[in-house]
Amino acid sequence: MTGATRTTARGLERIEGRAKVTGTAPYAFEYPVTDPLYLHPLRSGIARGRIASIDTAAAERVDGVHTVLTHHNADALNPIGDPELAVLQSDGIDFRGQLVGAVVAETPEIAAHAAGLVDIRYERLPHDSEFRDDANIVYTPDADASPMLAPDLERGDVDAALAEATYTVDVTYTTPPEHHNPIEPHAVIATWDDDGLTLHDSNQGSHLVRDLLAPLVGLDKERINVIAPHVGGAFGSKGMPHGHLALTVLAARRTEGRPVKCALSRTQMFELVGYRPPTRQRVRLGADPEGRLTATEHDSLEQTSRFKQYAEQSASASREMYASPNRRVTNRLAALDVPAPTWMRAPGEASGMYALESAVDELAVRAGIDPIELRVRNEPEVAPVSGLPFSSRNLVACLRQGAERFGWQDRDPRPGTRREGDWLVGTGVAAASFPSLLFPGSLATIRHESDGKYRVEIGAADIGTGARTALTQLAAETLEVPVDDVELRLGSTEQPNAGLAGGSAGTASWGSTVVDAVRAFRAEHGSDPAAGAETTAGAADNPDLGKYAMNAYGAQFAEVRVHADTGEVRVPRMLGVFAAGRIVNPRTAHSQFLGGMTMGISMALHEHSVVDGRFGHVVNHDLAGYHIAGNADVGSIEVSWVDEHDPHVNSVGAKGIGEVGIVGTAAAIGNAAHHATGVRVRDLPLTPDKFLR
Repeated sequence: MTGATRTTARGLERIEGRAKVTGTAPYAFEYPVTDPLYLHPLRSGIARGRIASIDTAAAERVDGVHTVLTHHNADALNPIGDPELAVLQSDGIDFRGQLVGAVVAETPEIAAHAAGLVDIRYERLPHDSEFRDDANIVYTPDADASPMLAPDLERGDVDAALAEATYTVDVTYTTPPEHHNPIEPHAVIATWDDDGLTLHDSNQGSHLVRDLLAPLVGLDKERINVIAPHVGGAFGSKGMPHGHLALTVLAARRTEGRPVKCALSRTQMFELVGYRPPTRQRVRLGADPEGRLTATEHDSLEQTSRFKQYAEQSASASREMYASPNRRVTNRLAALDVPAPTWMRAPGEASGMYALESAVDELAVRAGIDPIELRVRNEPEVAPVSGLPFSSRNLVACLRQGAERFGWQDRDPRPGTRREGDWLVGTGVAAASFPSLLFPGSLATIRHESDGKYRVEIGAADIGTGARTALTQLAAETLEVPVDDVELRLGSTEQPNAGLAGGSAGTASWGSTVVDAVRAFRAEHGSDPAAGAETTAGAADNPDLGKYAMNAYGAQFAEVRVHADTGEVRVPRMLGVFAAGRIVNPRTAHSQFLGGMTMGISMALHEHSVVDGRFGHVVNHDLAGYHIAGNADVGSIEVSWVDEHDPHVNSVGAKGIGEVGIVGTAAAIGNAAHHATGVRVRDLPLTPDKFLR
C-alpha cells in the first residue's frame, strides 16, 4: 500500500499495514532508548514454601552485572489488593515460577548467565496442583464480594422437570488449561527520571496500567506515561499488568536513570501472564416430545489459585441462551498452588458454550431432531433470566443462512455413515453468543489543524484488531471528510483516557466516543472550523442500557474427517455466520472472525497445557510442546454475516466481534467428529487416541 489510504468494497485497508509488514512499526521492546540495561527474572523452583536463603555474590561478581534484586533489597511497594503485583515483598512462595528476584546487566546474555549463578535455598511446604472436584479445595465464589461475578441461579424445579422429561442428557465435559501465546511476548522498557516514570509496555490499555501502577509505586498518575501504539497480540493476557512489569519498575529505580528492558521468554510466559483455567462441566438437559427444553442445569468447576482468585464462571453461558422454564446454573472454584488464571479470548463463553452446545447436540441425536431445528424450537422471545427484550437477536437467521451455504440439507443424520477412502466424514453445527459490552469513561480530542486536516486522539489500544483503522474510518465518516484528512493517534497515556481493549468492546466503546466527540466538535465549531479549533468529549449516555438484552450471535458449521485407522482429526471446511450489529470495516472484521475460528480449531484439536503435579509446573511450556493450529490444520474457513441494524447498543451500532468467532467453534468440531465416527468425545482436545479407544 503506497500513497493515499485506499477504501474498497471490502473495507478500508489497515492504516498501519505497510509499517507492520516492513518492520517499521515499533513494538514495546524495540523502542530506541539510550544506554539500556537488560533484566532477567529469577523464578521460584518450588510450588509452595519460603525462601530460606538467597546468595547473589557469584552473580554480582560477573562483569557487566549492574544489580541483583531480591526481597532483601527491593523497595517497598504499596499494597493495592493485587498480590500478583506485590513482587519481592516477602520470602513466601505461592506457585512454581513465581518471581523471586532479577539480574540487571549490560546485555541479555550476561543477565541470563548471572541469573544461573544465584543460589536460592528453600523451605518446602506440601503443595497441591491437581485439578479435581474435592471438597477440601472447592468453594463457591462470593458474588456479593465482587460486582464482576454473577450469583448462582435457580428457577423452577429442575429435578422434577428432568424426571418428567421425554428426552434427557446428563453429561460431563472437560477442557484443559490453555496458555496465551501471542506472537509478541510480554515486554516492557522502564525509565525513571526527574519527571517520573516512562513505560514502553505491551498492553491492552495504557491508562489501566498507569492507574494501577501509580498507587503501587506511590506516584501521581500524571508522572507516569505508558506508551503502546502497536501490540502484537494479547487475547486477554495483556489486559491487566503482571508481576514482570512491577519487577522491571523496581529494577529501574536502581539504575540511575538508565532504561531497563525486560522481554519474557515463551517459557516464562507460561508461568507469569495467566491462562484459561481448566474446567469440568456437568450439563443436564430435559426436553418434551417436540424437543423443547423443560430443564437446563449447568454446573462448572474451574481452577483458580490460592493466592489470587479468578472466577471464569463458564456455566453462565447457559443463563440466557435458550428458553427453558426450569434452570439451574452454578459455578465453583478449585483453589490450588498454581499461577493465577486470567482472561483468555471469550473467557467463560469459550469453555461454557463448548459444553452447552455439545450437550444440545447430544439431545438432538437422542430426540431424533435435526440439531438446527432443535435450536430453533428453543429460541426465546425475551431474555430468559432478565426478561428483557433483545436489542436484536438474529441467531435463527445465522443458523438458516449457514445451513443453506454449508449444504446442510444433504446431510445424512446417522453417525458414521459417510466414508471417503480411509477417512470417516461428518458435519456439525453449534451456536455462538457473546455479550455486547460498552466500557464507559473514554474521551477523545478532535482538533482541526492548520493544513485543513483533523487530528483525533484517544488512548485506545490496537492489539492487532484493526482498531486504528476502524476509528479513523468512523471519525472521517462523522466529520464528512476523506479518510486521508484524519490522523488518528492512540496507544498511550499522552492521549485522553480510554477503556480497555477487551470484552469485544473496543469499537463499540471507543467508536461511540469518537463519533460523539466529533458531533460535539461540530456543535462547538461548525462545519468550517478555524485552525486550532479543538474539542475533547466522551460518548453520550446510552438511554437503552439496562432496557435491552444485548448480545452478538453466530452459527458455526464444521466438516471433520477422522482417519479410520489412526484417529487423526482434520477440519477441511468451516463456515461461520454472525449477527453482530454494524460491521464497521468488512476487511478487518473478516480477519477478526477468521482469527477467532482458527483459535477455536486450535482449542478443539491441539491446545492442552500438561501440568506435572509433582512439581506444579507446565511441562510443555514452549511452542514445540504446546501445539497451536498452523496453516496445515486450517482448511477452508468461510466467514459471513447477516445485515443487522441495532440502534440500541451504542452510537455506532456495533456489537463487537473479537470473541464471538471462537465461541461455538470447538463444539461444532466435536459434534462433527461424533457425526463422522459415532464416538462422542467429551474431553478437549480431540486427540486421535480418544477416538481409537
